[in-house]
Amino acid sequence: MSSKTKKLSKLRMNIAKWGKSPRSDRHRAEQVAAICTRKKDGKRQVLLITSRETRRWVIPKGWPMTGLSDGEAAMQEAWEEAGVANADLVKKPIGKFGYRKTLEKGHHVPVKVTVYRVKVRETVKKFPEHHQRKRKWVSPKRAASLVREPGLKKMLISLQK
Repeated sequence: MSSKTKKLSKLRMNIAKWGKSPRSDRHRAEQVAAICTRKKDGKRQVLLITSRETRRWVIPKGWPMTGLSDGEAAMQEAWEEAGVANADLVKKPIGKFGYRKTLEKGHHVPVKVTVYRVKVRETVKKFPEHHQRKRKWVSPKRAASLVREPGLKKMLISLQK
């Protein structure tokens, strides 16, 4: 079973628990994400990746993983989705944002994402999803202009300072 299939299966199980139309925060699915940063020429940069389905710019994110802390799971997503091979995790989350995840047949589920900062020392060209995604380093301000989620935009802009 592929990791995507496992993630969708877990989401379907959660949806079955909640019912067909989750409407409040207590019914939100929860994910973890990594804002991957580095310094280049004295300026902070953020690593963005494309989503597999819509090809829009996002940050690495995924479902919590059994046996890993949420921060460690965010680091694992940064490896699988963006090729972050060597980095330091800031253990305290930098914030949360919400979005609506589109599932098969157009169903939507509200998702709450806890975001961790990952200070990147090294990326590699070959990583588990390198054939499925593009990645690029941009300023936090530029990153904020490329992502859709308002809460994520605010977090990225706060990194500009």
